[in-house]
Amino acid sequence: MTARPKHTTPHAGADSAFAALHHAEEPLLLPNAWDCASARALAGQGFPAIGTTSLGVAAAAGLPDGAAATRAETLRLARALGPEPWLLSVDAEGGFSDDPDEVAQFARELHAVGVAGINLEDGLGPADRHAAKIAAVKEAAPGLFVNARTDTHWLGDGDTTDTLARLDAYQQAGADGVFVPGLTDLRRITALVRHVRVPLNILYSPDGPAVSRLAEAGVRRISLGSLLYRRALGAALEAVAEIRAGRTPAGRTPSYGEVAGQVPPR
Repeated sequence: MTARPKHTTPHAGADSAFAALHHAEEPLLLPNAWDCASARALAGQGFPAIGTTSLGVAAAAGLPDGAAATRAETLRLARALGPEPWLLSVDAEGGFSDDPDEVAQFARELHAVGVAGINLEDGLGPADRHAAKIAAVKEAAPGLFVNARTDTHWLGDGDTTDTLARLDAYQQAGADGVFVPGLTDLRRITALVRHVRVPLNILYSPDGPAVSRLAEAGVRRISLGSLLYRRALGAALEAVAEIRAGRTPAGRTPSYGEVAGQVPPR
């Protein structure tokens, strides 16, 4: 494996166990859960940190993703999972508001219940507005790891100049890490690693580079996003199709006791 660039944590308040995972020998592979059962099952596989997926949380509640409709559901899940012994990062879309003060208040509530990180996406909106949100969050909850996402490759055409300008603005505002979902070209990923001053987060894609290749390029965090939620739905559909056809579904099925046992006694 090739040597990776060294990053330094730019904010003392983010010098936590979660921040440290972004500076370890191997990149942080962050699986994303959508409810308590999925989060606890993933933590049971030894992952030191679990993220949430906004799509999974929204779809499970029958609400649209990316429409600032799931503030209550996201906070409810954070309150349930925040006290768990593993580290939690919450996907908060764009902070559920265009008002930096309201986003900061939401971040403060997350941090108060034990959340270690927050993912904030710009949705290709004005970069200065997103930067203001990041700055407000860092002032309100300095210990919260802010992963600033730009959607230039997810919703836009992947313009390099725009991507770099946005990442520079978000770093300047105090982001502890930056996230560019939709980018799968290894050469461009490597160039971004060299450009940014904070850990780079890339969304894993089954059609993109393997985890080992991303690690060699210097990526420090690899998120799974909504992939596990979508795979779970796919597995359910495959299983019911097999049953309807008179066959036994393949693959591992957790027992009733295994799932029920993930709920701690009260």
